[in-house]
Amino acid sequence: MEFNQCKDSFIQLGEFLRNYSDGNLDSEYSVKLNNIVLNDHILNPWFTEQNIKYAISAIGESLIPEKLEKWVSKYADLEERKVKKNVGVITAGNIPLVGFHDFLTVLISGNKFVGKLSTKDNRLLKFIADYLINLNEDFTNLIEFTEDKLENFDAVIATGSNNTSRYFEYYFGKYPHIIRKNRNSIAILEGMETKEELRALGNDLFNYFGLGCRNVSKIFFPSDYTFDTFFENLQGFFPIYNHNKYANNYDYNKSIYLMNQIQHFDNGFVILKEDEGLSSPIGVIYFQYYDDINNVKEYIRLNKDQIQCVVSRPNLIENNVLFGKAQQPELWDYADNIDTMEFLLRL
Repeated sequence: MEFNQCKDSFIQLGEFLRNYSDGNLDSEYSVKLNNIVLNDHILNPWFTEQNIKYAISAIGESLIPEKLEKWVSKYADLEERKVKKNVGVITAGNIPLVGFHDFLTVLISGNKFVGKLSTKDNRLLKFIADYLINLNEDFTNLIEFTEDKLENFDAVIATGSNNTSRYFEYYFGKYPHIIRKNRNSIAILEGMETKEELRALGNDLFNYFGLGCRNVSKIFFPSDYTFDTFFENLQGFFPIYNHNKYANNYDYNKSIYLMNQIQHFDNGFVILKEDEGLSSPIGVIYFQYYDDINNVKEYIRLNKDQIQCVVSRPNLIENNVLFGKAQQPELWDYADNIDTMEFLLRL
């Protein structure tokens, strides 16, 4: 498949996803997608209709032609790519379509995608593959899914936990590889945030129930910060407590803190706990106070291999993400800051 054919297919995919997000269900494929969206929670209770639609919308927006052109224009030799490699991709299942960017990058780079999908998220990406094949049957020879162990691959991209990464290193270490581990994101508040910014931060905290690596799991507050305004502007997210699995986690952690007399702040659906850690449990947000922003920068430096992104107001810190944008990465916002396209073009 020619590079421009592949690129144009993803542009059409983006248009389809945006139309679906706008409520357009007048095609056979939009009806099929809607059926998955409405029923995927049966296989994975964390995959609510709202969260799946959010993921679809974010991907659709990322595939706007101008953004796709800006992304691929960085790679001078991309259009000259001729040698096809089989790239095995093992996806995580923490949030809907979390493996889409790897899927896109493998195909745009001229390689064959050989995917082993998480059982927690194995319908949405297959649907997108079917949609692309319907646009251009040449994708049939470029997309393969397997339920068994990966075989006949030239390189591997694997995403999982810190535990599974050791397994990945053992089995795939001799091949060209990208192996991703657990990561979390942080936010830095200055105390002068607007109501709109705090409400936007709520999306970074609660989208996907906080299960994504780009979800904020820890906040740095100024030492004189009071939490009234913070909690007040998160109240609109209270319906998250109506989700049974989230509520069970929140209630469990709350009971542990109460029984052990561990100090915390609680607004009825999320807990703030002062903690030097980074990865907080579901229903809990860790926090630390700071007097000097340089201390926060040092924390980021020391934990850079565990932090996916930093959310803050503009210009507070280098390479920050604006409030509300953590789960809306651009195509050039690579996971773990590893340029996947560059890796694939070097194969």
